[in-house]
Amino acid sequence: QLVESGGGLVQPGGSLRLSCAASRYTYSYSSGCMGWFRQAPGKEREGVASIYIGTRNIQYAESVKGRFTISQDGRENTVLLQMNSVNPEDTAMYYCASSGPVTSRRYCDWDDFVSWGRGTQVTVS
Repeated sequence: QLVESGGGLVQPGGSLRLSCAASRYTYSYSSGCMGWFRQAPGKEREGVASIYIGTRNIQYAESVKGRFTISQDGRENTVLLQMNSVNPEDTAMYYCASSGPVTSRRYCDWDDFVSWGRGTQVTVS
């Protein structure tokens, strides 16, 4: 189970931090991935950031590189997304996601994700 929080209304150039609380079972995969996706109205869902839990190998979408930071807190079973220098194009519903075991490599692919939270809305205006 994945539960997002932290969304809201923010001005352009501002910051927001999203949090995803994962059940202990979801988070226990050292060979799995956690990530953030987003979907804006009328657009397809896109990957934003991912982290391979065991190696902490991180990947970002080009559109958020240098502005967003994904991190994990293993003790709290939490994955965070720090969003800085936001712009109106970042407006979307943001979803936390997790994969099953990923053992063939030590990084994440956007197609690895199979479980989703309900989302938290981020509006930049």
